[in-house]
Amino acid sequence: MREWLRRVARVLGLALLGWVGLSVLLVLMFRVVPVAGSMVMVERKVEAWLAGESLDIRQQWRPWSQLADNAKLAVIAAEDQRFPSHHGFDFVELRRAVMASLKGSDLRGASTLSQQTAKNLFLWTGRNWVRKGLEAWFTLLIELLWPKERILEVYLNIAEWDNGVFGLEAAAQHYFGVSATSLTPAQASRLAAILPNPRGWSASRPGPYVLQRSNWIRGQMRNLGHAYLERL
Repeated sequence: MREWLRRVARVLGLALLGWVGLSVLLVLMFRVVPVAGSMVMVERKVEAWLAGESLDIRQQWRPWSQLADNAKLAVIAAEDQRFPSHHGFDFVELRRAVMASLKGSDLRGASTLSQQTAKNLFLWTGRNWVRKGLEAWFTLLIELLWPKERILEVYLNIAEWDNGVFGLEAAAQHYFGVSATSLTPAQASRLAAILPNPRGWSASRPGPYVLQRSNWIRGQMRNLGHAYLERL
């Protein structure tokens, strides 16, 4: 019995080491290779297939230099203003979210751009502890192995912005008929405003809440200033 347990433990240990090594290699590869897809894209395709529907994925990779600074700043202003300084996890926002929950408010999201990038690229949507644990692991890896510019570059290229619309280039064309490099502050702020609910809200036909949120984001963009991007 002990020998059998040792063999099982050895196999499990080797499997774990293999998985760790594979995940590190994947993260290292995507540090330099343009990302042409993500697990969330795969998830959406599978959901459509199970529903008997057709879904065309629109996504075009654009390097850092072809992503509008307005969009970079808008996403940081909207989603993660401590992005340049934290190491993957914003404990200030986590503490605020927990305190708000303890007071009876709905549990609000406190995910950083690093966490969202890890989830979108390597994992699936949904809320469970397994996914959260894996998300933490991949977040640590990309923070350790990628510069901040690369994290934001990948995020902007794989973020979901509508049904089948992924990445800034596809979103800019889909909503405004322009390229990712030409987005104005108003357009960029609207795209950032719909990130919490990209399949339910529209950047080109915003409702009152999206308009209010985009106005707030533009105010935050002015407060941060484009020089803020130099901190990356």
